Amino acid sequence: MNSGEYWRSLFENWPASMPRRGLLITTFGEAIPFVSYLLSPGILLLERDKPDSLGARKVLVAYEAISALKITDVIDLVRFQELGFQSPS
Repeated sequence: MNSGEYWRSLFENWPASMPRRGLLITTFGEAIPFVSYLLSPGILLLERDKPDSLGARKVLVAYEAISALKITDVIDLVRFQELGFQSPS
């Protein structure tokens, strides 16, 4: 799997019990805060709660252009096991 497929899988399997918001970092260095998202096979559609400096409230990002995801809510680490993460043995 390439990195885009991993990101797509993470967003597809995001637990309903966890808030669908955070800060997405792109490979070109942009930080995009989002409060919701929609999926397509090759592109993630992010929704902002406030427009950016150009007035945009929606951002379409290719999964391959995702570098990192920052979670802004306080969530216990163990809850991330629902996304496939596990404790080291």
